[in-house]
Amino acid sequence: MLCYTSVGKQHHRQTIMNTARILFVEDDISLQKSLTYILEKEGFMVKPTVSAEEALTLHTTFRPDLILLDLTLPGMDGFTFCRQLQSAYPNQACRIIMLTGRGLIDEVVKGLELFADDYITKPFEPRILLARIQAVLRRLSPPQRPLEAYVFGPLFIDRQAHEVLMDGTSLTLTRSEYELLMALAGHPNRVFTRENLLERVRGSSYDITERTIDYQISGLRRKLAALPDLIETVRGVGYKLRPPLQKKT
Repeated sequence: MLCYTSVGKQHHRQTIMNTARILFVEDDISLQKSLTYILEKEGFMVKPTVSAEEALTLHTTFRPDLILLDLTLPGMDGFTFCRQLQSAYPNQACRIIMLTGRGLIDEVVKGLELFADDYITKPFEPRILLARIQAVLRRLSPPQRPLEAYVFGPLFIDRQAHEVLMDGTSLTLTRSEYELLMALAGHPNRVFTRENLLERVRGSSYDITERTIDYQISGLRRKLAALPDLIETVRGVGYKLRPPLQKKT
């Protein structure tokens, strides 16, 4: 059983900012569920699977930023998976952290030289895994300075002043409405599930549900009535912010 303690508010804010998508390939269901829970609490979007064959299909639809890969899998093993992944996507850099009970030096070297960005031998502390994930993401995706403001047509979001303006007029938003808008505005055209949005606005209140998210989105849309198509519903999934088309001059 994994023992997990929070790594602190500062680290939590860092992981939430990444919102990386992780494909987790692990046939130990107990370990898979425990680590998936921990990673999702840290802000990551996780897609777990028990087989490399399914992982190849999920890679196409889920488009992960990073793969956590157990080497000893039923059917196709981790190394064969990596070879097929490279063959199918030769021009795409694939970030992989290998997880395995093997401690042999030859296996470590083989994984790092051919495919992986890092390698962790089981058992390990979840905090160590989180730190290694962050290190790989930072190394391969240099952090960019967050924008101080977002502009979508007549909508101006001043992150420093915590203010939202529509055609120069200040809008009165609830805290949850503001957090929802910030999440969507920070990643235009990206689809957020209700569960993902829920984690962003819930804070310490566990009374908020996915149904509440729908209610708050409706309220936010009413206040953004000048841009009726700004927040789009993705049927069966969640919501995304679609920037307004620029008018041709």
